[in-house]
Amino acid sequence: MSLSTPSHEFVDRLERYGGAARRAAASYLDGDGLSPYLLAPAGEYLDRGGKGLRPALCLATCSAFGGQEDHAVPSAAAIELIHTALLVHDDVEDDSELRRGEPTLHRRYGRALAINAGDGLAVVALGALRENERLLGPRLAARVWSEFDVMARQTVNGQARELGWQRDGCIDLGPDDYLDLIMQKTCWYTTLLPLRVGALIGARGEVDPTLMMRFGFFLGAAFQIRDDVLNLTGSEAVYGKEALGDLREGKRTLMLIHLLASAAPGDRDRVVRFLALEPGQRSVEIVAPIISMMRDHGSIEFADEFGRGIARAAALAFEEAFGGLPDSPARRFVRDVIPYMTERDR
Repeated sequence: MSLSTPSHEFVDRLERYGGAARRAAASYLDGDGLSPYLLAPAGEYLDRGGKGLRPALCLATCSAFGGQEDHAVPSAAAIELIHTALLVHDDVEDDSELRRGEPTLHRRYGRALAINAGDGLAVVALGALRENERLLGPRLAARVWSEFDVMARQTVNGQARELGWQRDGCIDLGPDDYLDLIMQKTCWYTTLLPLRVGALIGARGEVDPTLMMRFGFFLGAAFQIRDDVLNLTGSEAVYGKEALGDLREGKRTLMLIHLLASAAPGDRDRVVRFLALEPGQRSVEIVAPIISMMRDHGSIEFADEFGRGIARAAALAFEEAFGGLPDSPARRFVRDVIPYMTERDR
């Protein structure tokens, strides 16, 4: 399979899936009688749109495995609500300024209301999952709930590891450490959960969700690596988040890991001193030389090619996970997510 630019059909289907999940997610918010002090900030990121990739993978996988998409809508909405909750908390933890081209919630509403909005989104997501008992029956609903439980534990553990690396000044890391991190922090809630839940619902529980592990890992890793590269190279207006935010925060991306491994001792010491600074001390003037070193040492090119290699592995793993299914628009959509991961600009 070649890694080419996604088609208009793919983009249209992504918007349809994502729109259906966001509308359902908003309906759960509106139906819970929430205080306007919670409803306004909690609903704001949903109103700003977004890629909708995670719920789209859930709905498409359900359909590819022979299920009815509407049976997966509550789970897809819960995925979008939890994703939004994690974005709110991530923005607070990173003290980010922009999300989807506008001020982050804690910049607009203050930290306390933003944190509470994130909590509220997670709580509403749990309520959305209750509908699965009616649609799927108690046994399958319990299996779906278990998938969400595993995902949540993996994700918060991965986030803790990343924050811990920053706090403790960890520098002796390699690409395998990075992949272990994003398996937890990114892959479980971005790709593995949507794929596993979609397959379970579509096959009415008659499928082993571990079938999705390799494909979900490679797909999620390709997504995260592309995201890291865009944070350094993407246009802020298109990307929707402040440029160079990962570097200012000291995140151990593939580019930074490569630079630490390939730089001469003097340059490496400079990077180590940079990482010892507090995020607020990493001004544009201090960040600029680190970016120059990354370019000079080929760190950005290394990460970009690494991500493309991961995407090629995802294409092979897709055939293992979906190869036995008949051709369908939904199956083709999941296949076409792979080039989207490496070619997207936001």
